[in-house]
Amino acid sequence: MAVSRVPGARGQVVSLDTLVRLGRGLRTSGRPGTPAAPRRLTVPEGMTAPLGCDAVGVPAGLGPLLMPRLPRVGCVYADEKHWWWIVPADSDYALCWPAPAHYATGAVLPDAPSAALPELLHRPDGKVPYTPPIPLYLALCRITGTTPAWSRPVSA
Repeated sequence: MAVSRVPGARGQVVSLDTLVRLGRGLRTSGRPGTPAAPRRLTVPEGMTAPLGCDAVGVPAGLGPLLMPRLPRVGCVYADEKHWWWIVPADSDYALCWPAPAHYATGAVLPDAPSAALPELLHRPDGKVPYTPPIPLYLALCRITGTTPAWSRPVSA
């Protein structure tokens, strides 16, 4: 969906998708004057992320329950509090991840910037770091007893 150009207006026509992506970039780039850099998960050396990277975090107790339910597991990072799955950027588009999951745009972790990054717990074979987001979402819904967003009744 493109934003239409007003006759006589100057500038470039941008799509709604571009505006959303730019807005997300502003949220993940940090604030001016902030001394510490944000904690960002990075893909292991030798891997590529052609679709960009976001992350989905769950409490550490749920991590071992999710792993066997997934048909493919990408890069998973863990610390004592959370397990983090690398997913393609914008995997939250039109999708509300169930509590207690945390969706981290740009794979920027929400804790204090000075804390250590979680360690890599699982690295998939191949060069792509992603866990497919829909199976991860469905497994998380199943474990938390949440009805997937598309199955909920819609009110008029």
